[in-house]
Amino acid sequence: MILEVLPADAYGTNCWIFAPSKNSECFIVDPGITLPSMVPGLAAIFRKFNLKPIATLITHGHLDHTFSVLPFSQEYGVPTYIQSRDRKLLANPLLALDPQGDTQSMMKQLGVSGFSEPADLREFAGGESFTLAGFTIETIHAPGHTAGSAIFVVNGEYLISGDVLFHNGIGRTDLPTGSHQAMVTTLQEKILTLDDALNVLPGHGPVTTIGRERKQSPYLTSEYLEGMRKGSKRG
Repeated sequence: MILEVLPADAYGTNCWIFAPSKNSECFIVDPGITLPSMVPGLAAIFRKFNLKPIATLITHGHLDHTFSVLPFSQEYGVPTYIQSRDRKLLANPLLALDPQGDTQSMMKQLGVSGFSEPADLREFAGGESFTLAGFTIETIHAPGHTAGSAIFVVNGEYLISGDVLFHNGIGRTDLPTGSHQAMVTTLQEKILTLDDALNVLPGHGPVTTIGRERKQSPYLTSEYLEGMRKGSKRG
């Protein structure tokens, strides 16, 4: 198996590349902000292992995870998979960003003003399973960071966690479409119910495991989650 990661220049977003072997098909996850796009960097990896990309998975619609989706789809003619509630963010990512935030300021400085969906866009609700490049992909709707955040279990061994779960961290919930209450539910019902042996591939930062985060993360303790839930109810 080949598992590569190419961090984007902006925000260090992890773009994951999965392939069963050299000289095979592959899929990628969350091509983010590198100018003019992440296509050249990804193409170098494909050449190194003689890979043929066949799909892009998106964990959520924030621009630091989707900036290079359109040029990648145009270059390789592959479908893009995204949870239904975040689909609108591909054409209008500013709907889920702070108007005064760094990403919007960056786009203005770079003269980037318009976005559009890739030609082949495939929505999922969560709970579906499908096969890509020989890998079984289980989709799980995991709202909180955004309304349409999703995580993916690959071959029962890897969790692509996006910005839901990091090493010793969780995703922020204060941006538009984020929800503290939804994040608590996601952590309790979608993350803590997973097998400890799952390798976690986050949207930012180093890899970890469910077991390690269950033991070490201050954000997965019952005390923290209960406090977060109470705080959400007060708000």
